[in-house]
Amino acid sequence: MAIPLPASATATANGTAALAPFDPSAPPPFRIAEIRAAIPPHCWVKSPWRSLLYVLRDLAVVSALIAAAVFFDSWLLWPIYWVAQGTMFWAIFVLGHDCGHGSFSNSTALNTLVGLVLHSSILVPYHGWRISHRTHHQNHGNVEKDESWVPLTKKTYKQLERRTRILRFTLPFPILAYPFYLMWRSPGKKGSHFNPNSDLFAPNERKDIVISTSCWALMAAVLVYLSFVFGPFQIFKIYGVPYWIFVMWLDLVTYLHHHGHEQKLPWYRGEEWSYLRGGLTTVDRDYGLFNNIHHDIGTHVIHHLFPQIPHYHLVEATKAAKGVLGKYYREPKKSGPLPIHLIENLVNSFREDHFVSDNGNIVFYQTDPYLHHH
Repeated sequence: MAIPLPASATATANGTAALAPFDPSAPPPFRIAEIRAAIPPHCWVKSPWRSLLYVLRDLAVVSALIAAAVFFDSWLLWPIYWVAQGTMFWAIFVLGHDCGHGSFSNSTALNTLVGLVLHSSILVPYHGWRISHRTHHQNHGNVEKDESWVPLTKKTYKQLERRTRILRFTLPFPILAYPFYLMWRSPGKKGSHFNPNSDLFAPNERKDIVISTSCWALMAAVLVYLSFVFGPFQIFKIYGVPYWIFVMWLDLVTYLHHHGHEQKLPWYRGEEWSYLRGGLTTVDRDYGLFNNIHHDIGTHVIHHLFPQIPHYHLVEATKAAKGVLGKYYREPKKSGPLPIHLIENLVNSFREDHFVSDNGNIVFYQTDPYLHHH
């Protein structure tokens, strides 16, 4: 009597069963409601006091770092200050990001106030970014509608000037992209996060864009004023360099949450895309000692599926959901104190992930073998 093979097995030539490799693009055998049901109810509870304590913690560290840097004013210590403060700017961004998702508190007014203050302080237009980031979450993994780090189609890729292509896939340029993305978006997309009339926004959102662009301009004016008072070089050391370290953190983290996994992950079009399948193409990352500093943003899969879960419950929610997700959850590679292992993922991805096919509803990144050859 023949024994039926499990679905994941195939028969080899000699009749033995061999496990077929897991296909991450196969429709999952569970629904999003099953993942939601596996997450403990308290993980959904937002505490405004707890969220505000994280804001106070971060602002206290930022202030202490500025005070120490100015007090010691030593070229031995400035590089340490820059990395530490740039990391704190990134932590502040993540808290503002939670305000944008409404996971900071249940109060829209509190979320908006805190989000505007935090994001404007690091030169991010809060509402402009909040709305485009919402578009990213609602269309994650969708080649045509996703908003951040969207794959270029082969046709768009071929139309880029050679110099643009090389810059786009050569470090460090891609991890300095964020301010330019805010101003002009990605290749093939029009609009600006500062312009209320941009395609990114619905007519009823324009007032919000005027507010966040005004707050951004106010912060820029404060920095110019401080440059006159303390000298531009001093402000560049205290604020300018940490700002660019923050940009590198942001681009690095957001890129690695959607690229560079050891196994190629799918992008979708048309009827093959669903919110669940798109969310399952995101990747969790372990950042070592930075996990706590930047508010566990590395626990990204559950954050993408349920952005309303506060950051301080993401680790627990992820543990609870793993049983449902099975192989669709990719355990992040353990990090040492510093997440140096991620550099390899980043470099490999820029070497291999260049464009996707112009057609097909399930596509994977392809490589341009001639990109770095003359």
